[in-house]
Amino acid sequence: MSNPVRVAALQFASGTDVDANLATCLRMIDEAAKQLPELMVLPEFCNHISWYDDDAHAWEVAVAIDGGFLAQVAALAARHSCYIDINVSLRREYPAITVTSLLYGPDGSLISWADKQTLMGHENDFFVRADTCSPVVDTPLGKLGIFPCRDGVTFETPRGLALHGAQLFCDSLNSFAIDEASLHVPARAPENKVFLVSANKVGPLIPEQQLEAVSAATLIPVEFLMGAGESQIVHPDGTVLAMAPAQGEAVIVADIDLDEANDKRRPDGTDLFAIRRPELYGLITQPPAGPYCEGGAESVEVAIAAPVDLAQLEDFMAELADSVQLLVLPELVTISEDPNSDSAGLIASSQAVLAAIQAACQGRSLHVCTSLAERIDEALQHNVVLIDAAGIVARQPQLHHSERHRWASLGDAVSVFDLPWAKVAMLSSDDAAIPESAKLAALQGAHVLLVPGNYQEDWESRYGLLSRAAENRMCLVTANRSDVGEGMVASLERDFTIMTPWQSRIFDGKINHPLVSTQKERATTVAEIHPIAASNKLMSANTDLLQQRPWRLSEDITDPTLGR
Repeated sequence: MSNPVRVAALQFASGTDVDANLATCLRMIDEAAKQLPELMVLPEFCNHISWYDDDAHAWEVAVAIDGGFLAQVAALAARHSCYIDINVSLRREYPAITVTSLLYGPDGSLISWADKQTLMGHENDFFVRADTCSPVVDTPLGKLGIFPCRDGVTFETPRGLALHGAQLFCDSLNSFAIDEASLHVPARAPENKVFLVSANKVGPLIPEQQLEAVSAATLIPVEFLMGAGESQIVHPDGTVLAMAPAQGEAVIVADIDLDEANDKRRPDGTDLFAIRRPELYGLITQPPAGPYCEGGAESVEVAIAAPVDLAQLEDFMAELADSVQLLVLPELVTISEDPNSDSAGLIASSQAVLAAIQAACQGRSLHVCTSLAERIDEALQHNVVLIDAAGIVARQPQLHHSERHRWASLGDAVSVFDLPWAKVAMLSSDDAAIPESAKLAALQGAHVLLVPGNYQEDWESRYGLLSRAAENRMCLVTANRSDVGEGMVASLERDFTIMTPWQSRIFDGKINHPLVSTQKERATTVAEIHPIAASNKLMSANTDLLQQRPWRLSEDITDPTLGR
């Protein structure tokens, strides 16, 4: 390793006694120090669980930046000569309280802090949001970006830190959602090619004496009112290097090389940051204007398939039931020409695919999505297309350069198209690896995201695409032609808003992990999606995924000088 760093995530419970919680923090720091980490990350709300009687109670249990609670943590940072990232509810100018991650250095000094940008549910009743972005901290270890919990459920806050050069994300969690650890947390690392250390809570997240009453009121089983654990350390390629159990105290460590986070290249040589197009992302920084998504069908039958040649494509389409409204195929389906050396053959093969699909659509209400090479106004384009019996009814040009499609002229906007049962957006496989693309689709009201896939990296289907669906609350239909990852139909649960009565399911620890049907080999996969579910973006009280996004603090995403 050229720049080796040992990092640790500390997982433990906090209760309602601030002094007892401090004792737990100090004990866990001492325990972690036995493994000699140079950086420790602690969970969110280390001083008191995020549950309060009223504003006065929230202020009483919050800590002061110059108070004894943080002073003792700082002293241990100095004693063990390491960096410590701890999150607390922090007193500001009365009566303001922030949810703040603080980074202490090996000499015990306070180096930096990050106030939470996006508050969750009842946090809005007691805390104020960040009014500035936190800086990336340049340390002898490397460049660190710190943020708490909800700020990592969507891409904006980590993206801004990565664009400022962060090599390692420090993420403090206070989450009972098991899909946070299995989906959102690990997605933030590979989509930015950055290391990530996340530390989550275990134990009750509300006062123990109120567990049964809250469970009865919310219909959330008691076992899911606990911190979900599974603290983890994630590599820039999405590999989980270490993970704690779902229950119980734990310290996990990993030795990492932060220089690996400087390489933003994909397997085909495409630099994920160099290809970004900030001039296209302006809508992300605009004030909320909603509702962003309305209507949509209750249920639609869709299919995915990856035929290897035209004959198999025709067979697959002939076998589809008339009830199927949409078929998504991979990128450049059945086309084998090298697009960088044989453009004429590429276009001819694309025309043959189009003719075969159009013929197979005759006499039925079916739309087919794939990508084709087309020459339009003398420009050779790689277009995601929507085809029916009349031919191509919608086009979405590829937006971001990729080395494997360096022949393609680029489009200038994400478009959303109306189908009888929903609004759909279409993205090329390479565009879907850029999280800004899916956000633009959601902000234009898309119920469903269609991706003809040709994945390069495992994280794309394992985390990336699913996170795009979950963090924007859109259904996803994607077929894959590569041997990396797998295509899928990802629908949305109809029940979503937590702390409200759910009609069709009992809370199982997952807030918004999509319902997934994976692509079968040498056959079609047919599944149901629920477009109407995309119209509900309300994760919890005062926490709408789009209305409450950190748009004011997302301007770095549109800065063309960053990330180059």
